[in-house]
Amino acid sequence: MSAAADGAHHEFTVEEDGAPRLDVLVAQRLSLSRNQAATLVANGHVRVNGADEKASFRPPRGARIAVHVPPPPGREVLPESLPVHVVFEDEHLIVVDKAAGMVVHPAPGNWTGTLVNALKGRGQGLAEGGAEERAGLVHRLDKDTSGLMVVAKTDRALRILSKAIAERRVTRRYAALCWGHLAEDALTVHKPIGRDPNDRVRMAVVATGRDARTDFTRLARFASTDLLRCELHSGRTHQIRVHLASVGHPVVGDDAYGGGGARKVVGLPPKRHFLHAAWLVFTHPVSQARLDFRSPLPDALRQSLLTVAELPDLIASPNPLEYFGFYRADR
Repeated sequence: MSAAADGAHHEFTVEEDGAPRLDVLVAQRLSLSRNQAATLVANGHVRVNGADEKASFRPPRGARIAVHVPPPPGREVLPESLPVHVVFEDEHLIVVDKAAGMVVHPAPGNWTGTLVNALKGRGQGLAEGGAEERAGLVHRLDKDTSGLMVVAKTDRALRILSKAIAERRVTRRYAALCWGHLAEDALTVHKPIGRDPNDRVRMAVVATGRDARTDFTRLARFASTDLLRCELHSGRTHQIRVHLASVGHPVVGDDAYGGGGARKVVGLPPKRHFLHAAWLVFTHPVSQARLDFRSPLPDALRQSLLTVAELPDLIASPNPLEYFGFYRADR
């Protein structure tokens, strides 16, 4: 449907004078179509300072907007016996290393075969603070992005971890291979991201989008690509992919944002882009212990990196990211 979670509750404050009409504002902030937003308003799912308003109402500066996106009717999330790589688990949370090709949660077109289905298939108790389809999810990864995710088992853990991400106290670093070469070894892209007005399936840098910042550090420069460490300071849909495309260096293998060509040059298989959530660091929501998880490149990405790097020393390295200093705190 959109970037807004079905069955979820969203709240935001109007921060500017001259805000657009209510349906347009809700569409912009929740990455919905205007028709979807207008339907929510008409059905009483949008309240301004606790009161119902018409879609044409223009909220003043400081107004508090509350939006409830109801779940789709009649959809039960069924447990399924699917492989899932668990790297840590206790009674409060679970950390998984998601494989590329697995959708994170059920949605139109993917009601089965998702990570949530797989976790339920393990007899997993998950936090119920949101919609059933997104049970326990603190953050998400794109279907074809692999790597580390934390999932909450309890509502308390979900609440604390979600707040930690919002306050940028969770470190999420990704390994990416991009086409071309950055002008400098370090680059920060701070551009708003929202639904592409010309293609609702894609995201784009748009003035009406939500604030988004990504820090990029070049770890290695090859003939036609750069190996990057990408650190998220916000969690917009497709954020790294959109930000790199916006500066003319799309992720290698990314068909949606201009990086899908010349796969044979980099030894990348079909339907795979070179983006991997390789480093996740956060404070445990209950014990307060510092948790540090690191995921080596999957075989497909490791082979691709060996192809572009042309360094014999890498062949013997179980995790080439270590070789290039990905996990060094001073980079």
